[in-house]
Amino acid sequence: MCWDNAQQESFWATLKVEFYDRHLWPTKAAAKLAVGDWIERVYNRRRRHSALAMMRPVEFEDQLTQTAQAA
Repeated sequence: MCWDNAQQESFWATLKVEFYDRHLWPTKAAAKLAVGDWIERVYNRRRRHSALAMMRPVEFEDQLTQTAQAA
């Protein structure tokens, strides 16, 4: 069986180009904390995703919530 890693490769490329290569951290723990923060604040909330009809994840979740409440 063959698995496609395109999504993971795209994520890591974005992380390296937009964030990781632009900063220096004093410790590994500080780097891990900063990367987690970047993922939550920038990548997951601002970036539009083709799988979500080019919506941001937060917008998509809001739409799902509104649809569920209306039902």
